[in-house]
Amino acid sequence: MRKIVSVIAVAAVPFLSMVTGCGRGTQEYKAEFEPNLVHAMKYQIKNDVPMDEALEDTTWIIDGMFGTPDEPTLPAVLEHEDFEGLVEMERLKKAAGPDGEGRGLYRKHCVSCHGITGNGRGENSAILDPYPRDYRMGLFKWKSTKRGAKPTRDDLFRVIYDGIDGTAMKKIPELTEEDTEALIDYVIYLSMRGELERTLIDESVFELDFEAGDRIVNRQLGERLKVEREAIEKKIADWEAAKEEAGDDVSSGDEEKTDPTEELAEQLELYDESMEFADELAEDIAFSWLEAEDDIVDVPAPPEEIPVPDSFTEFLEMQNGAQADALAASVQRGRDVFTGKIAGCNKCHGNSGKGDGQNKDYDDWTKDWTSRAGLKPEDLEALIPLMARGAMPPKNALPRNFTEGVFRGGSGRDDLYRRITQGIDGSPMPAASTFVPGEYEKEDIWNLINFIRSLQEAPNEPTVSEPSATDSPDAGAEQAANTPQADVSEVAEA
Repeated sequence: MRKIVSVIAVAAVPFLSMVTGCGRGTQEYKAEFEPNLVHAMKYQIKNDVPMDEALEDTTWIIDGMFGTPDEPTLPAVLEHEDFEGLVEMERLKKAAGPDGEGRGLYRKHCVSCHGITGNGRGENSAILDPYPRDYRMGLFKWKSTKRGAKPTRDDLFRVIYDGIDGTAMKKIPELTEEDTEALIDYVIYLSMRGELERTLIDESVFELDFEAGDRIVNRQLGERLKVEREAIEKKIADWEAAKEEAGDDVSSGDEEKTDPTEELAEQLELYDESMEFADELAEDIAFSWLEAEDDIVDVPAPPEEIPVPDSFTEFLEMQNGAQADALAASVQRGRDVFTGKIAGCNKCHGNSGKGDGQNKDYDDWTKDWTSRAGLKPEDLEALIPLMARGAMPPKNALPRNFTEGVFRGGSGRDDLYRRITQGIDGSPMPAASTFVPGEYEKEDIWNLINFIRSLQEAPNEPTVSEPSATDSPDAGAEQAANTPQADVSEVAEA
């Protein structure tokens, strides 16, 4: 692809506060997106290759396509009618920028946990367990779509507008439906931006030889082209015309010496190829968001012989109703499947469903920069170079304690059906894919739902007191600090 000399120098950055309007002095604040230093350093450690030039090139491309936190833009290729409605600039600008004058929704409600860049590194993130969602991997847990697919707008609306049960991400009373739609656009914008950044780095690692001087893009030429492109193209065109007119009769007299204009023409061609490649990747990521509607998991009706209540209240009513015996039989069958060798739900959730089984695993956001880079999450000393660049100390992904009756992705039977059949993206929770006649059949998913529902010890009550942590950084920090550990599990999961 592209060439130049690379240098080893990825500077460590402190854990910066990214919040405005929170009473921390009068110094003017300029919001800036953080480059993904962790993703680049991961490859530098894993492959022993210099990554600073690649990261700078990637940042240059991304900033040019997506603008700044105060003045967001979209890649030109996404202006095509195929992407109409995915992200609208009017809504995007309403969510972006500083709080005030019809703008700044994200910075007002979300930044203290999710950070300016959407990397889950807001100023409150360190006290939350698990950490707030990092949008840049393009992974989202709570959705109606199949595993590996993006969430729909309705999925994001539900999470943002209603909050997530049992977490500090509570419903914000002042948030209107119009505000929520604007925040949806901004989350998609941050996710596309971050995923493109990661993908450019990934592709460059696999395709380029950085030690030989390969580059993702010649950003220095790119800066020149912003003001000189027309003149440069004319110069190259005149040179090509003169060369064609001279034919083979003219020789430079030095076959090894490259004509400066010829070299410039080659650089321009490589530059345009680089930018076209970035545009193609951006289109692919945008299409994955548009395809979410086609990836919704249809939930079948349960078999007639298996009554499946839609809530714990309905479950209690059914226990004392005409279908009590059928429900009891379903619960017992669900228990057998839950603890059986095929489904093996008890391996993580424990025999009694209290989440006291295997609990030493990690989510994909942690595995991405640890185990997938050949590093053990428990080896904190080896992780120091990555944590110095923004990675958060690894925390275990804890299995759900069903006795609490708290379901982050929704407690309806359709929600639970999708959680079991598709698993939970980004988490150790796998999809139900192995069915064995007589031991674990697809209809047993309904029995599992009934058994899980039966484990609840009391009606679910709010576990995190108002106000929401998203309303103000100070309120969020105080609230999370005073919340029992079990109650802050899966905080800020949007």
